[in-house]
Amino acid sequence: MREIKGGEQMSRANLITDVAGVLVGNAQDARIATGVSVALFEEPAVAAVSILGGAPANRDTNPQIDGTVEGIDAVVLSGGSGFGLDAAGGVLARLRELGRGFAIGPARVPIAPQAIVFDLLNGGDKDWGRFPPYLALGYEAAAQVSTRFSLGTAGAGYGATTVDLKGGLGSASAVTSRGHTVGALVVVNAIGSAIVGEGPHFWAAPYEVGDEFGGLGLPSDIAERARKLAWKGGAQPATTIALVATDAVLTRAQARRVAVQANDGLARALRITHAPMDGDTIYCAATGRLPLGEEPVAALTEIGSVAADTLARAIARGIYEATALPFENALPAWRDRFGGGVR
Repeated sequence: MREIKGGEQMSRANLITDVAGVLVGNAQDARIATGVSVALFEEPAVAAVSILGGAPANRDTNPQIDGTVEGIDAVVLSGGSGFGLDAAGGVLARLRELGRGFAIGPARVPIAPQAIVFDLLNGGDKDWGRFPPYLALGYEAAAQVSTRFSLGTAGAGYGATTVDLKGGLGSASAVTSRGHTVGALVVVNAIGSAIVGEGPHFWAAPYEVGDEFGGLGLPSDIAERARKLAWKGGAQPATTIALVATDAVLTRAQARRVAVQANDGLARALRITHAPMDGDTIYCAATGRLPLGEEPVAALTEIGSVAADTLARAIARGIYEATALPFENALPAWRDRFGGGVR
């Protein structure tokens, strides 16, 4: 592990799967230009959610996370807007094959909350026939979970866009000073921008570890550039959805507090969030491998703060690693516009 500021350390692969008990799988359809990402927990995880967007679309989120069921089996992130909510059905099918789920007598019902992004105007062929592809994509993503997975134009980030650049799937991880691992998985389909002005610098630059998204820092004229607002025009929905995870032992109330703190990561990495047509949703899951210790409030505060920083980094990585879609008038990728970047 690599030491960074504030006593944190970058974890092994700099992915959410550095959190013990978390696996991730991606599936995508290049013709339709959409996809699904699944985080599967090796054991049921304590979970909570923070939703600050004005137009969210979710499945099994409020009743399952805030209700009777204590643990969840997976979190599903998908493209497709409302059509994409079918993806959770495919994930449940795979979890059922694995014998996972909440026991009700002899029956088991897998618990897999889901959030979606709107990617219906990215140039892909959305004439998919009678049924959308998300049930199959959800199953495929859940069937190939691993500790390693692709970033950028992959999974649920395949069709994602921002106002000025191709969006994508991002991930990052860190270790707190008390030894808790924290990771983030995010689909960057933002209404606004991840770069300062015309770029190439990222808003998340103060939180970067090494050169994980170019090592450019912030521009000298950031105050002037920061005054400009730009967002996707009209009533087009836009959403950044994410999962933050930790190996800490948390209650559901504590996981909720981490999810709330982690929402700050969106504001650190994007210039506009939580708007009327945003669906910004942040899940938090705790795999329960390491207790909070003798100072639980301090440990929880640090986990939430590190989660926000890690989510900001993951957002920038999702943009930095993306490649443009092969369609006329498709938004350019960060590397198309800036190559290796300029200092």
